[in-house]
Amino acid sequence: MADWNRVATIPMQRTLFSSIAASQRRLAETQQQMATGKKAPDFASLGIETMRNLSARTLLARQEAHAAVGARVGTTLALMDTQVAGIEEAMNKLRDNLLQATGTNRAEGLQEVAEEAFQRFRTGLNSDEAGSHLFAGSQVGTPPFVPASLAATAGLPTAAAFANDSVNASARVSDGLDVTYGVTASELGTGLFEAFRTLADSGVIGDVPTPAQKAAMDQAIGQLNDGLKTLRAHHAENGRRQAQVESLTERAGERSLILERLVARNEDADMAEVASTLVQRQTALEASYTLFGRLANLSLVNFLK
Repeated sequence: MADWNRVATIPMQRTLFSSIAASQRRLAETQQQMATGKKAPDFASLGIETMRNLSARTLLARQEAHAAVGARVGTTLALMDTQVAGIEEAMNKLRDNLLQATGTNRAEGLQEVAEEAFQRFRTGLNSDEAGSHLFAGSQVGTPPFVPASLAATAGLPTAAAFANDSVNASARVSDGLDVTYGVTASELGTGLFEAFRTLADSGVIGDVPTPAQKAAMDQAIGQLNDGLKTLRAHHAENGRRQAQVESLTERAGERSLILERLVARNEDADMAEVASTLVQRQTALEASYTLFGRLANLSLVNFLK
């Protein structure tokens, strides 16, 4: 009796099972898209877009690296700019005081101004970024300016005053473009050091300078002028490098945005569309369950009623 009162049970159940399994699979795919926000779980599933997206991701990684390097170099150049500007300010103040002292033959407080300017000069040249000295060339672990006080410069050869080498840093901030940047302590400060040494060689300057000290001050003014000229030239060059690196970094950032949009267009799912598809597939699966339940209970007796 159980065999003849069912209407094509086994073939229909097989068809329904296949339909339900397919609906479950499609629903699972849609749920994964909703959870990850991606069209596919891996690159292989992207089909013909796979190679294009792999290439785009390679280019994107390169542009992001360039932007990161540019930002780091920009920070270093900004720190250099600050230190050079501080040295220039201190040297201008010292020169103005020397001019006043030579003009009035009075030097009250000049020794203190010279000591203060020297310490600002020394601090600037020995400044560092995260432990790496800015003006030391490749000798980043060693302070590039040696004398610890104004008095220590007396009789000191210029070469002995600086511990840096002549190597400048280089960084790749764009495809095929390496930017050499930075300046060494000796390049910045040789002329200014010689002015300090001239003052130190003349001895401690009192309220009324001696004729020898007045002559030394005149010489120091000339050395400061020459040193400031060199300092300003390097300062200007540093500013040009800053502008160049900033421009290249901005371009790398813009390229990164374009590539991110390309990658997103091929990989990211349209969440509104996914949500709509999810509802449709949930509804279809529930309908399949309902139909299966009805057909499972169908018999010839129910059909004849």
